[in-house]
Amino acid sequence: MRGDDASVSADAASPLAPKSPHFPARIRHVIHVYLNGGPSQVDLFDPKPDLARLDGQPLPAGNLSTERATGAAMGGRFPFRKFGESGLEFAEVLSGLGRHADDLCVIRSMHANTPNHEQSMRLMNCGHERLSRPSMGAWMTYGLGTENLNLPGFVVMCPGLPVADVSNWRSAFLPGIYQGTHLDTRKTTVAELIENVRNERFAADDQRRMLDLVQSFNREHQAVRQDEPELEARIQAFELAYRMQIEASDAFDVTRESAEVRERYGDTVHGRQLLTARRLIERGVRVVQCYHGDVQPWDSHNNLADEHRRLAGEIDRPLDALLTDLKQMGLFDETLVLIGGEFGRTPSVELVNGNPGGGRDHNHWGFSVVLAGGGIRGGTAYGATDDFGYRAVENPVHIHDLHATILHLMGLDHTRLTFRHAGRDYRLTDLAGNVVREILA
Repeated sequence: MRGDDASVSADAASPLAPKSPHFPARIRHVIHVYLNGGPSQVDLFDPKPDLARLDGQPLPAGNLSTERATGAAMGGRFPFRKFGESGLEFAEVLSGLGRHADDLCVIRSMHANTPNHEQSMRLMNCGHERLSRPSMGAWMTYGLGTENLNLPGFVVMCPGLPVADVSNWRSAFLPGIYQGTHLDTRKTTVAELIENVRNERFAADDQRRMLDLVQSFNREHQAVRQDEPELEARIQAFELAYRMQIEASDAFDVTRESAEVRERYGDTVHGRQLLTARRLIERGVRVVQCYHGDVQPWDSHNNLADEHRRLAGEIDRPLDALLTDLKQMGLFDETLVLIGGEFGRTPSVELVNGNPGGGRDHNHWGFSVVLAGGGIRGGTAYGATDDFGYRAVENPVHIHDLHATILHLMGLDHTRLTFRHAGRDYRLTDLAGNVVREILA
């Protein structure tokens, strides 16, 4: 149940047709730049002078429980700079992102439930760390549909697969049409990204007649099997696949952009992903998720300084280009950009066979995410961790609160966006979540 005032506004036959929100929305699209593996907040987003002062010494309050043994304090590995009129601080390795400081909000008081990748990634993506639940993108397309029926409403780009793989973007008990469409962005041509996107043997009219025949058989088969949602998902998938032939070749082909635009993003996996994300948002796709890499690239248990410098270098330039383009094209105010991982990292050094290894363990007690775009109060840092960046202590924000806030910006009341399954009404925020109104413009 989306709520009493929810209504389909166009093409009611399609489950992806645009639907009215519960109340006036601030944004229409979401781009989630997922830094999978857990970027270090104290090295990138949350400067801690006291941590640098105690580098190599025991933390006064001791170490919190994490997955692995940790030792003494480990100061931030990169200098921080103040950016923009707001003076919002970012590490120098993210100077491209810092250029947009006055349009960014850093939530420095995020916290999750467990220090494990699989559980925390499912929590960030699906609102539950253990059970398979619908993903955030699936919930949003279920609640609002999409603005372009020739493309999926929810697109996921990842060069490979993250931990917990496809459970991060599946629809679970929601109708299958709402699950994310995954693209392996190690591939560079449209034909490789989307297999069989073009039928070289039959014209579109011939394909339409064949599909109509197949769908008539499918509907007849479904008529006596109303309790099998997989059949409806298959029927809708056939329709979407046919429609994608009209527009996918254009939308996913970044070579149609000028050489100057492609140069700004960079000819890398991450540059192509964020440029593609912008092109999809332009064409009305509701949710685009861009994973930084295969499995968990930000999982810097050893040699964090070199690893995080390389990873920041891979994402900083494309992020700068994306935010610049969204502003210049008039899309910034209608799009939310979310940047971050499933948790952060410890301010204390991880011990490898009892010795410091130059890395940090997982830290779900306190970490940071960055928000930009429509409805967000720019140039602000919200909440705080303790003096060393371990635990969220001021205005803590749980993942459920983040989800509630994102849905609110989309015009959706997170307590009313529900789906009845197995005798109960489920929602993205489970039985919790509060909108963080202080970060809203």
